[in-house]
Amino acid sequence: MLPLLGFYGVLHQAEMSGLRTQHPPIVHSGEVVIETDHAALTLFIDEKGHLLQRGFGAKGSADIGNQPAYPAGGDGWIDEPAIFAIHADGNASTDLFVVKTAHTGSITQISLADPEYPFFVDLFYRVSSAEDVIETWAEIRHSEKGTVTLERFASSSPVFGNGQWFLTQFHGDWANEMNKVEEPLQFGTKILDSKIGVRADQFLNPSFLLSKGGPFQEEAGEVFGGSLAWSGSFQHLFERNHTGHLRVLSGMNPFNSRYQLKAGETFTTPRMVWGYSAHGTGTLSRNLHRWARENALRDGNRVRAILLNNWEATYFSFDSKKIISLFQGAKDLGMELFLLDDGWFGKKYPRDGDNQGLGDWVPDPKKLPNGIRELTDSAQKTGIRFGIWLEPEMVNPRSELFEKHPDWAIQQPKRPLQLQRNQLALDLSNPKVEAFVYSVIDRTLRENPGISYVKWDANRYLTQPGSPYLGKARQSHLQIEYGRALHRIMARMAKEHPDVELMICSGGGGRVDYGSLQYGHEFWPSDMTDPARRIFIQYGYSFFFPPISVSNHVTHMGNHSMKFAFDVAMSGRLGMDIDVDKLSKGDREFARHAIETYKSIRETVQLGDQYRLESPYDGPRSAVMSVRGDEAVVFVYALKDVLGSTLKLRGLDGASNYRIEEINLPAGASGLKVDAKGIELMESGFHIPAVPAFGSAVYRLSKLINH
Repeated sequence: MLPLLGFYGVLHQAEMSGLRTQHPPIVHSGEVVIETDHAALTLFIDEKGHLLQRGFGAKGSADIGNQPAYPAGGDGWIDEPAIFAIHADGNASTDLFVVKTAHTGSITQISLADPEYPFFVDLFYRVSSAEDVIETWAEIRHSEKGTVTLERFASSSPVFGNGQWFLTQFHGDWANEMNKVEEPLQFGTKILDSKIGVRADQFLNPSFLLSKGGPFQEEAGEVFGGSLAWSGSFQHLFERNHTGHLRVLSGMNPFNSRYQLKAGETFTTPRMVWGYSAHGTGTLSRNLHRWARENALRDGNRVRAILLNNWEATYFSFDSKKIISLFQGAKDLGMELFLLDDGWFGKKYPRDGDNQGLGDWVPDPKKLPNGIRELTDSAQKTGIRFGIWLEPEMVNPRSELFEKHPDWAIQQPKRPLQLQRNQLALDLSNPKVEAFVYSVIDRTLRENPGISYVKWDANRYLTQPGSPYLGKARQSHLQIEYGRALHRIMARMAKEHPDVELMICSGGGGRVDYGSLQYGHEFWPSDMTDPARRIFIQYGYSFFFPPISVSNHVTHMGNHSMKFAFDVAMSGRLGMDIDVDKLSKGDREFARHAIETYKSIRETVQLGDQYRLESPYDGPRSAVMSVRGDEAVVFVYALKDVLGSTLKLRGLDGASNYRIEEINLPAGASGLKVDAKGIELMESGFHIPAVPAFGSAVYRLSKLINH
């Protein structure tokens, strides 16, 4: 590691005075290696002080020559720059030299400066060695006499070696999230992005796979996973230039986000999360899951409760008596948490539909004459936890809040208001609005200490991105400041209400990113709860997000059997969204038994290592498996009639014997129960009987003690 340079102190003085710096001295050239147990990002400082990149991948790889590691625009660089700035005097060029490197714990900092301007960029790299994860971000600041305009500001800009690279992206729409698409990256530029500010993941998740040589393989091949920890508009730009190299620029979307950076202000980009595997996507995903549980989720190693949500049971039509009636039914089935969804608030404009009431966060006196406290007290007496739905960022025009503060809504002057789901987004760039949004959460939780769970929703994105607060010179700051304020509110909630769990929801899977999840416990993947479709959605999310973070609810959508619905939902965090009072006797008994069964495998599913055994894209049958210690669970799903055949398992101890037992069976049914050696189960597999369309099976494996 290079030493701390004394010149940096001189540079700091120049920065504070606003004077131009002298050319940075020639630093000690050499490598700076950011490495994990199996991967390395190899950087190099040349004799002039430029920061270059030599390799990214397996340790020891240096197959890209010397490429700029964080290219600046306007001074000779002709491809997409990582940073493009217009200085206070109008100069639209930047040149950066290394002036300091430092290493603290798992973080490496490389500080860059322009020789002609007091303009500085600090690059940060944080490693999680055992998980082969590298997080990267940048901090940009200056002390020029005036404002610097930032046009581009990437979080990360690594270069990948020559050869063929395949990109796997996951796209969709509301109730149709995470559809997998693979394509080779040819000469030119490919962009994955969002420009909609809120629910930015609705059409395209900010996570992707890069595989070398061809489409990704589950158990072989070199593969990278990238995921931007940001809840706003993002951009991943893949550029193959005339040299054949592939560069990936990731960060906030610069579209309509030109940023006026004042002297002394620091612009911090979101973290870009990079995972690496030389053994396919299976290893990559398991590493990312472990990293997420340890570093990116709140309480990532604490099992999640089984939840009953009233939404599909009642929608907006309920009262306190109906809600309380669901508590005992949920408790009798073995559930541990009740979530009161949309429709509980509004006085002048009661929330009887989605066309009014948002913004007026007081209990509806007709539905809840005794307030929320009656519900939390009743839940406590029943022995079940209580949670509540909030959508604090949004407002209906038909609300007391909008009548009082129409200027708090995001809108464009001289244009008719465009509504989505009959609502507008509040302008979080306004400090008064940020304070109000937090007060909604804080007051609700403080006045009702029995609430231990919040579902945070956001049911529209930005189509008229204008801020009545920011003024004409800073309109392009809106989407950035919105995202920053959102994260500040979430961070404050986590700090001041640490015992309240948070589900991240956004019209379904519109906000599934590690930016918001650092403050949450789980996310709602999709409003599509038909288990036949959920298999594909859950498969897509599994490449990046651990099962403990994925909320899966049993519903009647799709009109499938209760067993099929439960078997699909049990592969993540189990819940139900159903009127338990109206379940048939048979379904009620099966649900009670299934919940009891899930509790016996919950730690394995939520905290274990997940293996994708068969993809739903490859055939009529799919299978996923979780392994933890001496236990394993296998889920098998059929989308069409499937003949009996073998299924090879993974992740077992080859030298040990296992007992395989089919579980979660209908009353009176008998299933497979055999013993087999771990190596045989992995090399030859075990026989799965024929499964009809929309049928399923769950198998528990227990390691046998050898005598």
